[in-house]
Amino acid sequence: MPAVYQIYVRGAIQPEWADRLEGMSIHLATTDDGLSITILIGALTDQASLAGLLNTLYDLQLTVLSVQRIANSA
Repeated sequence: MPAVYQIYVRGAIQPEWADRLEGMSIHLATTDDGLSITILIGALTDQASLAGLLNTLYDLQLTVLSVQRIANSA
C-alpha cells in the first residue's frame, strides 16, 4: 500500500534532484546550531521504492537522520 514518508537528511539537496529521488518534494532547512538539513516528503508506492530511495541517498554519501511514515496514501 502506498504511504507518505518524511525523510530528514544531513546537508542540502537541490530541488533539481526531485526526479532522481522518487519525485519527493525537497525542503531545505537549518537547525539552531547551523546544520543544513533537507526534508524529503512524498508518497512512495511500496517498500521497494523506499529502499531504492534510501540506496540513492547512500550512493550520494548523504546521512539519513530519520525516516517517518506519516500517512497512508489514498
